[in-house]
Amino acid sequence: MIDLDGLDNSIKKGKLEGSYVFVGLDEMIINENIDKIIDKTVDGQFKDLNYIKLDGMKVTFDEMMNACETLPFFSEKKVVVVFRANFLRDKTDAAGTKVYSQLVEYLKNPPPHCILVLYYLQNDKRENPNRNKKLTALEKSATVVKVDKLKGEKLYKKVNSIFEEKGKIIGKVELRYFCEAVENNFNIIEREIDKLISYTEGRDITREDIIKMLPHKSEDDVFDLVDFISQKKSEKSIDIMNELINKGENLMLILSLIQTQFTMLYKIKLGIDKGKNKDDLAKEIRRPAFICEKLMSQSRKFSYKQLYNCMKLCIDTEKKLKSTGFDKKTEMEIMIMSTLMV
Repeated sequence: MIDLDGLDNSIKKGKLEGSYVFVGLDEMIINENIDKIIDKTVDGQFKDLNYIKLDGMKVTFDEMMNACETLPFFSEKKVVVVFRANFLRDKTDAAGTKVYSQLVEYLKNPPPHCILVLYYLQNDKRENPNRNKKLTALEKSATVVKVDKLKGEKLYKKVNSIFEEKGKIIGKVELRYFCEAVENNFNIIEREIDKLISYTEGRDITREDIIKMLPHKSEDDVFDLVDFISQKKSEKSIDIMNELINKGENLMLILSLIQTQFTMLYKIKLGIDKGKNKDDLAKEIRRPAFICEKLMSQSRKFSYKQLYNCMKLCIDTEKKLKSTGFDKKTEMEIMIMSTLMV
């Protein structure tokens, strides 16, 4: 398994492999690095003919194989990209397991004229790709690239370049504060940059602007907490709550975010049953489409009764936290344990 620096070195030396598997949390960074492989391999004049993109959520093995087997047009090589290839996850359904097994066999003797690139996104930051046995097996025939989050100067440089591309200058102090405050995901970063630019039109960006416009970073942790509740993993749920407390988050704020999460899941579940699609629901809950997609998946893990009871538990706990006779941390732990049993 290599990192992005290892990939960059190989590309600069012109040493491209026959197949790649990317895994990480940030889809934008993954796609930017896949584009480097495409640009190095495919002549821009014939890109439409020698670059094929397939949806990994619904692709069949035959579709992948046919795309790879077709000869390139006026080029030595072609590139086939399978995005969001969830059949590469450690645990999948029977259909995904079948596609993965066929892929492993196919990669033992792939066509020399094609570079096959696949990627999937980690569910959360706690997922460790090194423990995925499917990736370990694929390393025998493919180059597995672990895409970590950008940090430090690399992060500052990348974020600053986005501001510049959009015609806005941000000071070094404000840039660093923005990078430290925003969620480290470039889909989110770009959206928040757009909001900041619109809000500060005609003037410089200040620290106060950043504080006012950015969403709370703890929302991502609460998503993970609720997801562990859906999986009946009490210890991990409480661990996340303790992480939030150690970061200095107020218990009432944590409870409010959990209650908001359950409320959104209830609304989304209703919307799905009414036939609403991802874009419609994203507008209703005022969240980006890619976040709404995750919430839709999470909502399916709960019944209406479970979500209703979880919301009621949040309200009952709020009353107790506002009283002086209860240990607030203990009450939060009791609430989390109770949600696991509804």
